[in-house]
Amino acid sequence: MTESGNPSQPENLNEYNASHIQVLEAREGIRRRPGMYIGSTSERGLNQMVFEVVTYAVDEHLAGHADTIDVTITSDGGVRVADNGRGLPVEVEETTGMSAVERELTELSFHSKPHSGYGVCGGISGLGLCVVNALSSRLTVEVHRDGHRWTQEYEKGIPITALTRHEEGSGHGTTITFLPDTGIFETTRYSFAALSQRLQELAFLNGGLAISLTDERPERPVRYHHTDGLRAYVTHLTPYPPSLVHSPAIAFESENQDKTIFVQVAMQWNTWSTGGFHSFANSTRTHEGGAHEQGFRTALKDLVNDYARRHRHLGTDDEDLTIEAIHQGLTAVVSVKLAHPVFEGSTRTKLGNPEADAYVHEVVREHLADWLHHHPDEAAAIIRHTLNAST
Repeated sequence: MTESGNPSQPENLNEYNASHIQVLEAREGIRRRPGMYIGSTSERGLNQMVFEVVTYAVDEHLAGHADTIDVTITSDGGVRVADNGRGLPVEVEETTGMSAVERELTELSFHSKPHSGYGVCGGISGLGLCVVNALSSRLTVEVHRDGHRWTQEYEKGIPITALTRHEEGSGHGTTITFLPDTGIFETTRYSFAALSQRLQELAFLNGGLAISLTDERPERPVRYHHTDGLRAYVTHLTPYPPSLVHSPAIAFESENQDKTIFVQVAMQWNTWSTGGFHSFANSTRTHEGGAHEQGFRTALKDLVNDYARRHRHLGTDDEDLTIEAIHQGLTAVVSVKLAHPVFEGSTRTKLGNPEADAYVHEVVREHLADWLHHHPDEAAAIIRHTLNAST
């Protein structure tokens, strides 16, 4: 037996201490495990790169500083995203000697842009620009701010030029152009259809924001601008007017007193389809649902049954209408924007905030009850449709 302390003693394989912990720099960690940040290295992850940059621009809109986002798939296979927001900050921090632009594009823990409004972070990781930079073979940022045009270039997340000030100008905004790294992605060919669908969705969710998509492979420009927001979205999802149980679509929105949560709802019953439920948190589709969906469904079930009984569509001995019957033919969109969203699950597509449940429930009870009261004919048609669906 080898004595304790003998250099020839084999290492204890069960030992675990600080020397075994490997700390990766932001760029290295992202490039080694890209799926942790954008979901995959397939076409889905490739498209997510675009959405991460667009999300940053959408935040500028929510903060009241941008109303236009232009996305271009360039002829060389890259993507350019331009907005007319405030522009990334360009000042240099004395302690690091780095510009705010460079820190935003290279550090995981840094957030130079002060999110006003709801502090929205709609990307998968919430670290969009840094992640996109690390996973791009080339990235160029162009900022119009503080009376000048500024540029900086990167290769695989590493700056190859300093932030450079150019000619004077009065414009404002940020343009980011990037080429995905072919050594990381399984494909570097973007799906125009997938990008178009998501950008149109973002335009619906953010009323008044104009988003364009141009493909230079050949050129196929589209532009989305929906001042009517979620009502326009529901109309888009229910395209056959003769099938509508009521018209126009029901739509309402509300913000809590602390301005930490904003709720938008649009809904339309129809006889053409079985309907569908679309929920979003900070413009990200919550495929697994969560608190906001729970608040909507509970309020809707209680309210429809209360209305049906008060107006004698249901007798005292009749059972309540089920949520399945109420949802038959209902197309609904619920969007919440929160200061501190809590996403659950590995894909971050389920909202866990209990305050979202409570506030959505409150908003639906108040506003839908008011709508039913002021539209008795349409309300009666909805109840008849629901009763037919329950038989």
